[in-house]
Amino acid sequence: MYIGDLMGFFDELNKMHKKTDIWDTGLTKWASIFFAFMVAKLWPDVLLLDWYVYLIIALVFAIRPLYHFFGKLKK
Repeated sequence: MYIGDLMGFFDELNKMHKKTDIWDTGLTKWASIFFAFMVAKLWPDVLLLDWYVYLIIALVFAIRPLYHFFGKLKK
């Protein structure tokens, strides 16, 4: 797969995402939460980690969205 093909793929995803609304975003979040519950139920060893490991993982995943939300102020 070439980079140009990959960029076209992301362009298509962006077009599809623009058709969604706040309800779709909220339902996607809930689906992710329940998928995580399912993973925890099927693989209980995941729940043996300390609480701060989950916090670190959450912060790592939040870096990019928070940067885009607060970091780039366009004039």
